[in-house]
Amino acid sequence: MEKRCINNEKLCETGFSYTLSLINGKYKMTILYALMEFKVVRFNELQRYIKDISYKTLSLSLKELEADGLIVRKEYPQIPPKVEYSLSERGKSLMPILDGMCEWGLKNRQ
Repeated sequence: MEKRCINNEKLCETGFSYTLSLINGKYKMTILYALMEFKVVRFNELQRYIKDISYKTLSLSLKELEADGLIVRKEYPQIPPKVEYSLSERGKSLMPILDGMCEWGLKNRQ
């Protein structure tokens, strides 16, 4: 078996890099965590839950997560408008990783 050499490898071609590109951002993991914990949430609920996130940042993060197929946006035709967010099946497949991070944090928290 040939020994791997870092000089012959490219981080951008790894699964790690791809996964990181989907969840990278200050609040994306927090949004995914909220959806994992509370299943279905509305925009204002997320904003109150995260507290220090701006309207623009939350909106952009949700759009990116939706475009990447990690969350589902459901809009109801009513006045005032009602929009709910939840994890897609693809997003749910990330939850074991997020659960592992939560467990690690609980065990290693001081």
